[in-house]
Amino acid sequence: MSPFKGKTGFKRILNASGYSLDGMRAAFTGEAAFRQLVLLNVILIPLSFMLNVSRVERALLIAVCLLALIVELLNSAIEAVVDRISLDLHPLSKNAKDMGSAAQFVVLTMIAVVWAVILL
Repeated sequence: MSPFKGKTGFKRILNASGYSLDGMRAAFTGEAAFRQLVLLNVILIPLSFMLNVSRVERALLIAVCLLALIVELLNSAIEAVVDRISLDLHPLSKNAKDMGSAAQFVVLTMIAVVWAVILL
């Protein structure tokens, strides 16, 4: 058990919420890609409510948009850890960063496909 895992109950939930907000703030201020995805979500999510689609389709349109934010947060976390370990060029570091980027590419493709399938 980690010595950093001392809080339980409601105090743990409050602490975790603060850490989550810190992470969102760090991503928004330090990652241009995250800001771009937030802008995309600000456009697409309200648009989903203006479309004549079922509730399930609307939920899917919104879910894929939010998934892109989740993947970008994880991608940024991977990049931060790799850079924390070493800024030296290394094939494993490149692979880790490239795989995170590939995950984001897959999600962006999924957004395009889901929106196209539902709207066309």
